Amino acid sequence: MVIDWLPSVLITTLLVLAVIGGVRRANLWRAGQPEKVNIVAGLLALPRRYLQDLHHVVERDKYMSRSHVATAGGFVLSMILVILVHVFGVTSQLLAGALLVSLVLMFVGALFIAKRRLHPPSRLSKGPWMRLPKSLLMFSLTFFVLTLPMADILPEGTGSWLLTLVLSIGIVLSLSEMLFGMTWGGPMKHAFAGALHLAFHRRPERFGGGRSTGLKPAVLGGDVHGVAKPSDFKWNQLLGFDACVQCGKCEAMCPAFAAGQPLNPKKLIQDMVVGLAGGTDANYAGSPYPAGKGDAKVLGNAKGGIDNVITAGLIDADTLWSCTTCRACVEECPMMIEHVDAIVDMRRFLTMEKGKTPNKGAEILENIIATDNPNGYAPASRTHWAADQNLPLMKQKQTAEVLFWVSDGAFDMRSQRILRAFVALMKAANVDVAILGDEELDCGDVARRLGDDATFQQLATRNLATLGKYKFSKIVTTDPHAYHCLRNEYGDFDVDGVLSKGGSGQGVEVLHHTTFLNQLVQQGLLKLSAFKGGKVTYHDPCYLGRYNGEYEAPRALLESLGIEIAEMERSAFRSRCCGGGGGAPITDIPGERRIADMRMEDITQTGAELVAVGCQQCTAMLEGVVEPRPVVKDIAEILLGQLIEEVH
Repeated sequence: MVIDWLPSVLITTLLVLAVIGGVRRANLWRAGQPEKVNIVAGLLALPRRYLQDLHHVVERDKYMSRSHVATAGGFVLSMILVILVHVFGVTSQLLAGALLVSLVLMFVGALFIAKRRLHPPSRLSKGPWMRLPKSLLMFSLTFFVLTLPMADILPEGTGSWLLTLVLSIGIVLSLSEMLFGMTWGGPMKHAFAGALHLAFHRRPERFGGGRSTGLKPAVLGGDVHGVAKPSDFKWNQLLGFDACVQCGKCEAMCPAFAAGQPLNPKKLIQDMVVGLAGGTDANYAGSPYPAGKGDAKVLGNAKGGIDNVITAGLIDADTLWSCTTCRACVEECPMMIEHVDAIVDMRRFLTMEKGKTPNKGAEILENIIATDNPNGYAPASRTHWAADQNLPLMKQKQTAEVLFWVSDGAFDMRSQRILRAFVALMKAANVDVAILGDEELDCGDVARRLGDDATFQQLATRNLATLGKYKFSKIVTTDPHAYHCLRNEYGDFDVDGVLSKGGSGQGVEVLHHTTFLNQLVQQGLLKLSAFKGGKVTYHDPCYLGRYNGEYEAPRALLESLGIEIAEMERSAFRSRCCGGGGGAPITDIPGERRIADMRMEDITQTGAELVAVGCQQCTAMLEGVVEPRPVVKDIAEILLGQLIEEVH
């Protein structure tokens, strides 16, 4: 072709500018706090994490999964071959033919993306994202024509200076969108930041089928507690924010957003990007924060900078307090971004540094500090519910097979019915069980989610010291929040290895009561009759399901009664939160609706007369919905009603 050197010069120039942009972007991430990562291991693990772990999440949307495979796979392969063929001038019909095939693959994928953008779902960001399919199509067409002579499909010199000019314009427009978009903050930014985010993820345990949901401990005694400014985040957290593809899947699953509270997890992450890069949110092209009960959130008013206090102009505190920490956003995110970690980090600053925990938050935290329980009950009254249960105390027995962690349901009359039902089932199975009684303190879940990590760490340390005095092989609790803390968060403070040794040297197994009851049923230790009631559905508690992956045991128990569960549309890992987690009932940020009411609508749509639950907090939230509504019962209560008592 005429001026055949021009395309290669343009490609090389754009590549150099992209590298400069990449270095500039990396410097923005490096403004965060240090965090040790294994760079070599992370980069070596990247292909597997991208092709398997990430794709496993993307695969939930079959349409976009196939589009992504074709488009992203075609683009990556095309760029490698473009550099070889058009920059380094490698003359090979095989390489040129492979480039043509990869460009066709990319073109087909881009057509699917363009189709999705004709009538995009409300969760998708618009603006610059709307031109992305055009750029993808232009890239594939431009380089397809440019490569035809190299593949001997067209003779060398085909066309004229006009064709060369047209192709050069196509190179500049499409390749600049691809490369500049990756490294200078455009729509393709997620491709560059996302790959590095997967390599240097703050929770590498999540890959390879693992699970990592426990909050990272706050470092106490430093200059600042929690995150006040973007620069207070770890550098790979800032990298994670930049990986957001703005698909809005987090937005679509967020219970607070659906309830009209001033939280949109997608907007929150994009505000974090504004914070690390500076500027305003004027260019954000997605759904804003809902108005809640206040004024509508106008785009362009949020301003940020790497060293600016986040809640002094970038994000309203009410946005942070609206989160129920249900992890629906994290579970759904195709880029595996950790929204909840960021929110709790910022809450820690508001609580521990500023003392600005809204509504009853400060009172609850004061109660926990003074009485070791959120509602300020006398600690000595923790065992009153068990006065007629003949439950031995660990300080009397010293050794037991099962330590029953009662949790703060001990102070609530409704929750006490669940506790008694579970005790009755354990007695029927002749379980060797004991409780801590007055020695048990609050597990610290509420304090930690409200941002008071100092109080949580004190409670964890004191509880571990108590546990260390006794021997037991299992801890069982009816409270998924306590279960999560004991199983996933106490380990960071277990310096003496209390839970790993378990007194007997075998390690302590921490179980939710539904898991334990299912074991008893499977072992034939509980004799149960068939359930003769009406239709039953099951509500998955967030801290049992998404946090700990326990979806099967509660369902197996119900099925053991002959119950055919009428599953809700949003169940298992996509279950809708009841609204009771993360201290949300305490901070009580107003919205247009109550989350519990929305969950009850999900329940009633199944036609169920009974909703089975496995969490005291969920029971309280769902029973708080105005009647008429289905009956709410813990699975332990349902099983007790079907227990066949043997007469000796």
